[in-house]
Amino acid sequence: MITTMPDLPNPHASAMLVMTLIALYGFSRDNWRLEITSLSLLVVLVVGFTLFPFADFNPSRLFSGFANEALIAVCALMVLGQGLVQTGALEPIGRGLSILWGKSPALSLLATLITGACLSAFVNNTPIVVLFVPILISVCLRNKSSSSKILMPMGFATLVGGMTTTIGTSTNLLVVNVAADLGLERFGLFDFAIPASVGACVGLAYLWLVAPRLLPARATKLSADSPRLFDARLHLTDDAVAVGKTLSAAIALTGGDMRVIRIRRGDTTLMPLPDIELQVNDRLRVRDTPKNLKAFEESLKAKLFATTANTKEAHPLNAEDQTLAEIAIVRGSRLDRANLAYSQFLDRYQLAVLALHRSGKKIWRSKEDIHDVILSPGDVLLVQGPRDQLAVIKRSPEFLLLDSSVALPRSKKAPLAFGILITVVTLAALGIMPIAVAGIAGCSAMLLTRCVTINSALGAISPSVYFIVAASLALGLGLQVTGATQYLTELFLFATQSASPPIVLSALMLLLAFLTNVVSNNAAAVIGTPIGIGIAQALGLPAEPFVLAVLFGANMSYATPMAYKTNLIIMSAGNYTFREFVKVGVPLTLIMWLTLSSVLTFMYL
Repeated sequence: MITTMPDLPNPHASAMLVMTLIALYGFSRDNWRLEITSLSLLVVLVVGFTLFPFADFNPSRLFSGFANEALIAVCALMVLGQGLVQTGALEPIGRGLSILWGKSPALSLLATLITGACLSAFVNNTPIVVLFVPILISVCLRNKSSSSKILMPMGFATLVGGMTTTIGTSTNLLVVNVAADLGLERFGLFDFAIPASVGACVGLAYLWLVAPRLLPARATKLSADSPRLFDARLHLTDDAVAVGKTLSAAIALTGGDMRVIRIRRGDTTLMPLPDIELQVNDRLRVRDTPKNLKAFEESLKAKLFATTANTKEAHPLNAEDQTLAEIAIVRGSRLDRANLAYSQFLDRYQLAVLALHRSGKKIWRSKEDIHDVILSPGDVLLVQGPRDQLAVIKRSPEFLLLDSSVALPRSKKAPLAFGILITVVTLAALGIMPIAVAGIAGCSAMLLTRCVTINSALGAISPSVYFIVAASLALGLGLQVTGATQYLTELFLFATQSASPPIVLSALMLLLAFLTNVVSNNAAAVIGTPIGIGIAQALGLPAEPFVLAVLFGANMSYATPMAYKTNLIIMSAGNYTFREFVKVGVPLTLIMWLTLSSVLTFMYL
């Protein structure tokens, strides 16, 4: 036990601690792309160790994260999950749950939570959430009930289930591999399933019985009657009936319902004064529901999408079978921290973006056009175009289609894709192959059998996850070789010097649970794992419970919508606020913390 304040670390360790704080701050910034932050961190570390050498440490070792077994396994599992989505292999499960919901809503919610948790133990939870959201919204539309009471519990259930196996989340894989690199015996696929399952059962009970009562009942009207308010611009063309009329007269044409925020004329922004005379090419900034926006467009004979004389006949708005839909942006997509123009959204997907929605925030500046707005995960786009193009969006891992009218994809290769996944899991569970090897073999099988295309496979690999894992491993290595990890371990032991081992273990888990909600869970896991092992060694106790405390704590991404990308998907789909995530997520965090701390103490200490 450390009874005195540890000595200050050496200059290199001090620099690494400062870099860690900067990195954690960067990872927590919503307006900074994780890929850029991660790559910048890696560059600074490599250049720093090159210019200021430390002992015999070779800076090129910092690149080893790109070939780390955990990163390879994470990418392979992303591709396998995309294969399930593209072939519709999970569709029978979704269809079965949909039928069950019509018979017993209470038991159906429990079945949905258990199914989501079980699937997330073996598959990335993003495709599971993407599968369940339109099903649950459709059920709520038919039953005239509120989807806001069940979407958040469903999303959290997939996070709870993901901590039960080594392949459930990228965080699990990182902790297991870092611990193995530090000399611990490698955890098997189900080695911590018992304590995790106990925690999952308690968490699912809370999500079933308590969480829905903490959430408000909001009307579920997606499609044309969405309650979401979108920012849009009505373009007054030569044919617009409002041209030459005053703004008050134009508003009267809409039945007095339209509220104009500002008027854009050329490069000038005008205040929406009632007596201002509207001209050709004026753009009226309005905010309303999709149904009302389309009504304003029709009443004024204006355009929600800025068409030009050069608009091609193949333009999506000229196609037949026009459909209006809402799609949410997922973290890591090509629109994450990018704009519509840069990502060539119109050309790529043949869907015109009519309006934008960002929960609780202003989404664009007065001088910007819609294609110039920098978008973020959780933003919702109101799009219009041919119905068959929405099926393309439905199969994309970059977006979540919030319109339940689109059928789930299904192909004859769905059983094959599901069989490949089962084979990969079986090989890893029996110890015949490491998960990275089995996963890569499974990806090859998916590609060779055309269950997934090469473009879809590459698109399934999230750049943000890829780079943040590599950068976090480099940061963890730098902390270890310089002695910064040892200093943090001694500091933690000094702060908990009078506490018993169960309290120390519990405090470590709570610390990681806090970190994972404000910074990247992968970074928290990589930094926390060697600290957990160091604490166990200093106390003369087995390292396994302390490693699991790090693993479980780093998975408790419940308290904020930014903590995990599926939280942002759920936030968009359910129109939740930040406060509602805190209201439901903090009690869940405390319940899981107390339960798992008790179980680990009982089993190991």
